[in-house]
Amino acid sequence: MAQVFQVHPENPQARLLKQTVALLARGGIAAVPTDSCYALVCHLDDKVAADALRRIRGVDDKHHLTLLCRDLSELSAYARVDNRQFRLLKAATPGPYTFILEASKEVPRRLSHPSRKTIGLRVPAHKTLQALLELHCAPLLATTLIPRDSAEPLNDANDIRDLMAHELAAIVDAGACHLQPTTVIDLTAMGDGGEALVTRLGRGDIATLGLKT
Repeated sequence: MAQVFQVHPENPQARLLKQTVALLARGGIAAVPTDSCYALVCHLDDKVAADALRRIRGVDDKHHLTLLCRDLSELSAYARVDNRQFRLLKAATPGPYTFILEASKEVPRRLSHPSRKTIGLRVPAHKTLQALLELHCAPLLATTLIPRDSAEPLNDANDIRDLMAHELAAIVDAGACHLQPTTVIDLTAMGDGGEALVTRLGRGDIATLGLKT
């Protein structure tokens, strides 16, 4: 049964986030707020937890999971990033964007796309999530909290508790999030001189990045 931690969205209580970090370290799955909608997260290096994350979300290994990073320097440790890609990333982070990039050797092969060897990465702007990442001291593996057999994300902690409490270790309740998921931008072609490709329009505004669909 999930433990529900009610935190202040602007000044989250560190003691509650530390309890969430402890549950993640023991292989738990947590629902956390982001600057788009809620997400499911687990420890990056825990294969059993990653498999459970996919099972709860109802996706297979071809679905891009995302690494939630504290900042661009951390993101760059888990992806191959050239100068063109870095400039776009710098303009868009932190914010509600997910970027598809070639995974570095730091990413376990089981977590990258099986044929493309790519990974989703983002640097969120939500203060509670940033505080959680700081206490965790590493990226978290994540996916948008969309229930199985549904097309819509959940954005309210009470709804998440009612539907998924038996599958999660923790729910971090910082109030309702937005209903839109992130905008997803594939940057892999930029590494070969191509252009960024918007693969999902979400909350992140592509016009501010000079991109078009």
